[in-house]
Amino acid sequence: MSQLEQQMKFRDAEMVPGLLVKAMFALMIGSVSIVAYAQWTNQPDAGVLIVAPVEQSLAVTLTGNRSGVYEVRDASGTLLASSSDEKAGFIGVIGRAIDRERQLHAVPLDAQIEIVRRDNGNIAILDGSTDMSIELIGYGADNVAAFAQFVN
Repeated sequence: MSQLEQQMKFRDAEMVPGLLVKAMFALMIGSVSIVAYAQWTNQPDAGVLIVAPVEQSLAVTLTGNRSGVYEVRDASGTLLASSSDEKAGFIGVIGRAIDRERQLHAVPLDAQIEIVRRDNGNIAILDGSTDMSIELIGYGADNVAAFAQFVN
C-alpha cells in the first residue's frame, strides 16, 4: 500500500469524529423524548401564536411596478408609503410575497389587503382574495413599523 493510500484511509476514518456522531444522536433522542413527554402529559402549547380580535384596520392596495417598487395606497388612491422610502423596504418584501400568492391562486394583483392591529398589539396583513394572513411577529422593529404606521 502506497503512502498516499495510507493517508487517504486515515483521513476517511477521521472525517467525522465519533464523539460528534454520538452527540448528534443524543441531541436527536433528547429532542424526541421532550416532545413525547409533552404530548403524553397534555402540556399546553408554548410559543404558539394566539390570534386576537382586530382592534383597528385599514384597507389598502399594495401594487408594484417593474422596477420592484411597491406602493401602499388607501381606498381613495392616496399614496401612503412606498418601498423606496427610507426604512420601508419591507413593504416590497411583503408585496412580492402577496403577489406570488395571488399568482398561484390566479386572482387580480391589485385587490385590496387589510392591515390590522390586534388587541394584543400585533400587526397583521390579511389578504381576503387568497385567505393569506401574515402576522408581523419576529420581523424586527423597523419592518413591523413600516406597516404599523397605518393603524396607529
